[in-house]
Amino acid sequence: MTYVHADATVVIGPLGRRAEPGAHDLCAEHAAKLTPPVDWQLIRIESGQAPPERSHDDLLAIADAVREAADRADQTPSRTAPGPADDPAATGRRHGHLRIIGDS
Repeated sequence: MTYVHADATVVIGPLGRRAEPGAHDLCAEHAAKLTPPVDWQLIRIESGQAPPERSHDDLLAIADAVREAADRADQTPSRTAPGPADDPAATGRRHGHLRIIGDS
């Protein structure tokens, strides 16, 4: 899906082969339900091809890629800025992730 603001047109076509700024891939259900803004034109371009079928191997490959990405994220040290709770001069009582400060 692409918006052409100069022509007040929404174009819905086949999935993009590469990432394009301002273009969005939609599933068939959402593409069918999409309505354009008021006074805009909607153009639907049919690809003439059936959507590809997913095999069991495809799903396993996707699951493996997600696991690998999660493992890399777990191994990356997190960079957290020291907060007020890390300041030894800070006073107050901790309650979960909150700090209760009494009246002085």
